[in-house]
Amino acid sequence: MTSSSDYTPPKIWTWTKPSGGAFANINRPISGATHDKDLPIGKHPLQLYSLGTPNGVKITIMLEELLALGHSGAEYDAWLIKISEGDQFGSGFVAVNPNSKIPALIDRSGAAPIRVFESGSILLYLAEKFDAFLPKDLPTRTETLNWLFWQMGSAPYLGGGFGHFYAYAPSKIEYAIDRFAMEVKRQLDVLDRRLADSDYLAGQEYTIDRQRISPSKGRVRAVT
Repeated sequence: MTSSSDYTPPKIWTWTKPSGGAFANINRPISGATHDKDLPIGKHPLQLYSLGTPNGVKITIMLEELLALGHSGAEYDAWLIKISEGDQFGSGFVAVNPNSKIPALIDRSGAAPIRVFESGSILLYLAEKFDAFLPKDLPTRTETLNWLFWQMGSAPYLGGGFGHFYAYAPSKIEYAIDRFAMEVKRQLDVLDRRLADSDYLAGQEYTIDRQRISPSKGRVRAVT
């Protein structure tokens, strides 16, 4: 493994220059809005602000599944948030998600709008709101939530860690790539081993955890 000795981390890190890489124009060490921009509002009770990323499509799939079951209240308007252009730092979006990450949802079906952010929270909210895709008995419900939160905890390695250092970092760092690649492979092995024994990630029932065994070699067919 190669090593570099031309950089010594400071005892107290300060932001003195852009980080470089594909997302240097939107990466910053502070939160909050960078500009005023209202979010569009459509005609349906649910307003989804997202993008076609792995995290983003989880909610679209969930809403479409609810509609397929006949839940008319799951009708929604989907609005594109262009994260590469900094839409997530507009004042309207920050008001929905202070963390400036997609997806984000506003439910306007009640007396007052309800904001829901973080994909796991949105999935759980929709499952409880429409009484669907979440088992009621405590053991099965708990197993479903176990795997839901596993997804939330492991996802940063798939995107924020491995994806960044492998594809987007301005310089290739062998240690960082090896470290995150190793963890990604371990997480996928956890997934494969679970699906070798269970039709779906959460068990034998189709739930908000939709990973399913593949017809061939027990590999993952779809991850949402």
